[in-house]
Amino acid sequence: MPLKERYRLVKPIAQGRFGRTFLAVDEAQSPASPCAIEQLQPQEQTPAALTKCAELFYRSAQRLEKLGKHPQIPAVLDYFTAAGNFYLVQEFIDGSNLAEAVESEGVFKESQIWQLLDELLPILQFIHSQQVIHGDIKPQNIIRRSSDDRFILVDFSAAEAVNIGTSSGSAEYAAPEQAQGKAIFASDLYSLGVTCIYLLTGISPFNLFDVGNNCWVWRQYLTDNVSDRLSYILDKLLQNTVNLRFQSADEVMQTIGIQFKIPNPKSPIENPAWRCIHTLTGHSGSSACVNAVAIGPDGKIIASGGDDKTVKLWNLETGELIFSLSGHSHFVKCVAFSPDGSILATGSDDRTIKLWHVSTGKEIATLTGHSHAVKSLAFSPSHLTSGTPALLASASWDKTIKLWDINSKQAICTLVGHQLQVTAVAFNPYNATGGTPVLLASTSFDRTVRLWDLTSVDRSEFCPQLRYTLAGHSWPVFTAAFSPQGNLLATGSDDKTVKLWDLKTGREIRTLAGHSWTVVALAFSPDGEMLFSASWDKTVKIWRVSSGEEIATLAQHSDSVSALAISPYGNILASGSKDKTIKIWQLVGKF
Repeated sequence: MPLKERYRLVKPIAQGRFGRTFLAVDEAQSPASPCAIEQLQPQEQTPAALTKCAELFYRSAQRLEKLGKHPQIPAVLDYFTAAGNFYLVQEFIDGSNLAEAVESEGVFKESQIWQLLDELLPILQFIHSQQVIHGDIKPQNIIRRSSDDRFILVDFSAAEAVNIGTSSGSAEYAAPEQAQGKAIFASDLYSLGVTCIYLLTGISPFNLFDVGNNCWVWRQYLTDNVSDRLSYILDKLLQNTVNLRFQSADEVMQTIGIQFKIPNPKSPIENPAWRCIHTLTGHSGSSACVNAVAIGPDGKIIASGGDDKTVKLWNLETGELIFSLSGHSHFVKCVAFSPDGSILATGSDDRTIKLWHVSTGKEIATLTGHSHAVKSLAFSPSHLTSGTPALLASASWDKTIKLWDINSKQAICTLVGHQLQVTAVAFNPYNATGGTPVLLASTSFDRTVRLWDLTSVDRSEFCPQLRYTLAGHSWPVFTAAFSPQGNLLATGSDDKTVKLWDLKTGREIRTLAGHSWTVVALAFSPDGEMLFSASWDKTVKIWRVSSGEEIATLAQHSDSVSALAISPYGNILASGSKDKTIKIWQLVGKF
């Protein structure tokens, strides 16, 4: 009887620790098409154990469904349970695995190893960017596809989300830390290195390691010598001590000279395409990292602040410099335009905030009061009550948030509660007639996000109330952004993730994982459909808010991206970087 009344098992083709894999045919297709079905059978059959297994299985299947969009990873076609077993249906890859290739054709030549590294490292870069560790890299799980001789990475049954860790995998190929249940990205690189020395020698890895001297002796078994360059790469992949090993696929690729390519998905989705139209390079000197960018409310001017202690105003359409503003005595870390665009506020490591006339570039005032660096500024989006000006919020490493009256240039309130440095502040869009509460979000090194309610304003006794404390990030939180509708909050963290929160309930909706380093800036598109995230991994990623799907990566900066800003019309994006440049991206259509 076919599984699910459509999948007929033909023969077993692999046996693993977690189950068996079968060649099958999908009889619901016309003509019937081949597929691979992995059968996972829980060792414990108690109701509690089966419930837990089902939860893990469906979570894993959804993760693999996303990975399967890579052209060199089998696509997930279906997943279901039947008779106490779990079944994962995947694209069938016609070809032979590399263990079979060595048995039938002999050991690999050096040129074949370079080809393997050239194809496998970008695959590992991709799965690691999705916060997944494969956990079982070995010759049996790399198939050379018959149709084009490309290498395909299969069998993700041992794969785990990076924050879970695993002790699974094959003993011959597993890294020492993985055997102790502490797998990391570099564990996959170790297994790739072991795979390479097996392919070069045809000898079991158990026999390629000298236990007495605690070292690899694979060179003794070579039939042909290999270059010093390849020896260096393999030796560094094979280091038992993690900090002596390559730490990421990116690092190996950079050493080898492999250019990173964003894979074309198997099923393209209509996604926005962005083109870099300007690269602004006015910040100069040895310390000229760009720390902050903001686009004016008219969409015509962009402001930037940098480590060169200057603030610059640019024509967004032409990329021409309008003003260079000097006055801060230390790095400029944040810039913000007032709601009407007439005032620019800037914050610095010199502990001060400066206000500038945008039209003339003249300084208006210097606000003092923080006892440590000012890291973030945000204007309230509109008058909070009739006849009152917008407020300015400032976040500081002195662990406080200050609210300033722009008319009087005085601090009217200091918010305390964060246990460590405050990294960012953001106001939600305010609708005076729609009943939307006025909220201020603050993020901190203490790993929390606080939401302060400013709806009821009495300047004589102004005391915003703490509405929520959001806890979910595992490392410091660096940035926050409200959706234009004011119903969602996005937060970015040193844990490499972006989280989306429901502001009605204060609960987490989903986690967006894809960056390989700290997320430091966020911006929603004006229609709320897209979210942009900037990271120290040198990229800007674009996400579909409704699904959490990563839909594009902008990767033209040569160093960490530190700041983002989106134009009021959503067609221009600005990104600032430690590479001393600002890139202006234009929405050019669909691809």
